[in-house]
Amino acid sequence: MSRVSKQFLLITFAIIAICWGICVICSFNGLSLDKDFILYVPYLIGGWSPMISSFIVLKKNGDVGNIKEWIKNVFDFKHSIASYLLVVALSVLYILPQCIVAGYEKGAPLYALIALIPVMLFAGGLEEAGWRYILQPELEKKCPYIVATIIVSLIWWLWHLPLFYINGVGQEGHSYIAFGIGVFGMSFALACVRKCTNSVWLCVLLHCIVNASGAVYKINDSIIGKAVMAGVMIVITMIILFINDKKKIFT
Repeated sequence: MSRVSKQFLLITFAIIAICWGICVICSFNGLSLDKDFILYVPYLIGGWSPMISSFIVLKKNGDVGNIKEWIKNVFDFKHSIASYLLVVALSVLYILPQCIVAGYEKGAPLYALIALIPVMLFAGGLEEAGWRYILQPELEKKCPYIVATIIVSLIWWLWHLPLFYINGVGQEGHSYIAFGIGVFGMSFALACVRKCTNSVWLCVLLHCIVNASGAVYKINDSIIGKAVMAGVMIVITMIILFINDKKKIFT
């Protein structure tokens, strides 16, 4: 693992140890985000830890000169229609198998995604400024793509662990195992987007769409549903990568 990766992970996990640690302790003492809104401060800072760490580490190592350059690198909007369609297709591929296998309840109307996707920029999407901006490509320098993706998925899964012990968050009461399998499948989708397009922004967008879709399609918490999705996602993304390597569709 490179120096940049180690620095990124050290700062990221130090932030959640402090911020989400506070939230966990408060939860064990009967406090909840639903009622004790002040807890949103450490909760949100913890959620933004990959983004915060990303800027600190890239600035420290001279990869970006200032916050403006960093923002420009993250929000690289100019990409082909095919690249944006890839994001949409992988979003559907994440949701559809789970809906079919595990079942779901209808939530907000589909058009609510227009409002929800921008909101999810600050509720998960900007994690990609760390995971897929730094960690995925840095690991790919040291090990094969599949191995790098598996490592990122495991680290990303571990990073989420404290959320399962915080009262009032979306992960409360859900299966950590099922969630981990979902993270595994999603990691292959995001790694595929990063590999094919070399874009951080498109990874952010995919993450936002998937998170927003949770309010529209309330998928039942199912290990089997997540496993089917992950299997489908891995196969399809490997096919996409193979085709793009030959045809350069998304470059």
